[in-house]
Amino acid sequence: MDAHLILEACEIIGALTPLAGDCGALCGAACCQPDEDGQGGMLLFPGEAEMYRGEKGFTLVDSPHGTILVCEGRCSRANRPLACRMFPLVMLLRPDGVKIATDAAAQSVCPLARQGKSALSQDFVAAVRQAANLLAQDDQQAAHLRRLTDMQDELKALRAQYRGRKEHV
Repeated sequence: MDAHLILEACEIIGALTPLAGDCGALCGAACCQPDEDGQGGMLLFPGEAEMYRGEKGFTLVDSPHGTILVCEGRCSRANRPLACRMFPLVMLLRPDGVKIATDAAAQSVCPLARQGKSALSQDFVAAVRQAANLLAQDDQQAAHLRRLTDMQDELKALRAQYRGRKEHV
C-alpha cells in the first residue's frame, strides 16, 4: 500500500494540535510514554508500517487489530504517525459518513479526552475530520476506519456494562 494518502492526511493536520499550547505540559506527555511493560503505542494506518520499519527509536508490534508502533517516548514531531498527530481523537466510519470522536482508549491517559471534543481546538478537530474524509475515499483506509469504529463501539459497550455493575468489596 502506498503511503501517499497517509502523508496527505498528515499534511492536512499539519502543525495543528489539540490546544493552542503544549498539551503535554498538562499531563507530563503521558501519551508519549510506553506503558509499564514497555508496550503501548499507536495503531498504524494501512501503509504506515513501512515508513517506520528500521527507524531508530521505534518498534513495530503485530496485534490482532494491525501493526502498533511503540516509541521510546521522544520523536521528531514531523515523524509522528497519523494516530499520534490526531490524538486524543479517533476517526470513525458510520453508515451516515465519517465522524470524529474522542478516543475511548485515550480517556485513561489524556485529561483532554475526558473533557470531549468541545475542549479541543476546533481548527484541530476540523482538520482531523478533513483528513478522515480523505482516507474514507480509499477502500483499504475505509476498512481500517470501520475497524476503529468497531473497536470504539466495543470499548464503549464494555464501559457501559461495568458502569451499571455494582462492585462489592
